[in-house]
Amino acid sequence: MTAEFSHVISSAEAVTLDGLFGARVKRTPDAIAYRDYNPQHANWREYTWGQIDRQVARWQAALERDGLKTGDRVAVMLRNSPEWVIFDQAALGLGLIVVPLYTQDRCDNVAYILNDASCKALLLGTNEQWKAFATVRDQLGGLVRILTVEAQPAATDEPRLKSVEQWLPEDGGATRHVPRDPSALATIVYTSGTTGRPKGVMLCHRNILTNSEACLKVVHVDASDVLLSFLPLSHTFERTCGYYLTIMCGATTVYARSVQQLGEDLQNIHPTKLISVPRIYERIYTAIKSKLDDGPPLKKKLFKLAVDVGWARFEHQQGRAGWTPLLLLWPLLNALVASKIMARLGGRLKAAFAGGAALSPDISRVFIGLGLPVIQGYGLTETSPVACANSDDDNLPASVGKAAPGVEVKIGDKNALLIRGPNVMLGYWNNEEATRAMIDADGWLNSGDTARIDEQGHVFITGRLKEIIVMSNGEKIPPVDIEAAISRDTLFEQVMLIGEGKPYLSVFTNLQHDQWKKLAAENGFATDEAALHTPAVEKLLLARIAAQMKEFPGYAQVRRITARLDPWTVENGLLTPTLKLRRSRVMEKFQAELDQMYTGH
Repeated sequence: MTAEFSHVISSAEAVTLDGLFGARVKRTPDAIAYRDYNPQHANWREYTWGQIDRQVARWQAALERDGLKTGDRVAVMLRNSPEWVIFDQAALGLGLIVVPLYTQDRCDNVAYILNDASCKALLLGTNEQWKAFATVRDQLGGLVRILTVEAQPAATDEPRLKSVEQWLPEDGGATRHVPRDPSALATIVYTSGTTGRPKGVMLCHRNILTNSEACLKVVHVDASDVLLSFLPLSHTFERTCGYYLTIMCGATTVYARSVQQLGEDLQNIHPTKLISVPRIYERIYTAIKSKLDDGPPLKKKLFKLAVDVGWARFEHQQGRAGWTPLLLLWPLLNALVASKIMARLGGRLKAAFAGGAALSPDISRVFIGLGLPVIQGYGLTETSPVACANSDDDNLPASVGKAAPGVEVKIGDKNALLIRGPNVMLGYWNNEEATRAMIDADGWLNSGDTARIDEQGHVFITGRLKEIIVMSNGEKIPPVDIEAAISRDTLFEQVMLIGEGKPYLSVFTNLQHDQWKKLAAENGFATDEAALHTPAVEKLLLARIAAQMKEFPGYAQVRRITARLDPWTVENGLLTPTLKLRRSRVMEKFQAELDQMYTGH
């Protein structure tokens, strides 16, 4: 089912991203646009489109007063909030180019981006963020204005630094919009890069507008929907689908307090739609599975039956399976199992969208079986980002769906997935060589992923061109598939497969703390990290890995393991800000452990 378009502002009407916001303000000025939590009064605040527009004008007046002009770059390093939107819209309306930054990114990386893009202004959330820049302040000479949403102390040794409250005028007059050009550069989004320095992806207004419009033709989102936003707005998936798309259709966005408080927020806000990377769905699934493992066997069997019947019901609704008498059990299983779990997710969720990485079909099957359609898509920052997506009435969880409306996909050399369309980036900022390597003369962008496309046009991602492990015997192994299989066992929280140029495969893994404590207690092991390196524990962990890898060929079996309890994080440099694994850095950090796993080989 595609969205009804009576409430939707078309890309042709909007022309630019600030034009989209302006059209929404004119159409529904008094409708609720955003909600956020006010910790001072412990309540949720509401903002109408008209109220946000008046704030945009104030920010524009202040930016103009600072001498910022069309084409200047400005950066935002802020948690999701109305201020993020206001800053973005104020900048876009003045023809400024917005550079989003991850709040968890390292200061040296942020300094590199600010300099590479020659940013003139930086918006931060807290004074603590500014203090964290102490070691790189000598690299921030290009900034003319530094802002914090949090109030500033009375005295500061940095003349460029002001709180937003100090900086804003009382009134901004009318909202400004520079001459409207859909092909003009709107934003530079730096890809986190699993290796080397990040590259700045240049996206124009048309790139993002057409992509938002294409998404609304695939999935149903309308003005009655409430979206809970927690994936960072610096992530292009959230920015396009959880921000510009909601302006386009008039939906309400609520900003979650934190990922840690997500469970409470789901039950307080009762969202109808959810956007996330797979990690969140994996965490919810792990929590459900852990509770079932600790409960009576009957409860576990009832849960499995509910998922199985719910999945059969879904396949029947999708037209891929016939009716079966088992479906008569659904109302009872829904009342006993599914509805209770859905109530913990707020009780009103109609769909959940997954992107940014591959979501295990097994996890999709669980949520879909419980009555929550999980709709997976695929894309890159360089494609604004959605290139392919499943739809409400053609949802094949093992695939990433068909090409989005207006987008073309095909298979190129080495089974690479190629993408062409109005969503493809303008290129990389100050890096023509990288642009030419990514986009050919005919406009086809090489995604770097391998894929296959079935007769109906569904796209199946099969691996990464640069992440194929070639063992010393010549066998080629796609690590992502094996890592996903191992991760089905919730004991293994993070997994990285090793084996390039080696005679056999090994694994680096971080264990889930509670699952490890439970396993250790059951087998009489100590729970400290030293116990993980004993032969008995290694044997047990390898057996559990083998149980998840039965479908893989004999040469693709894991023979050694290094297990730890300290996770790979953005802060310790082993994950990118988009939570992708920095494989080379993991290898570098744990070189001694790697050598030990291959001693004598």
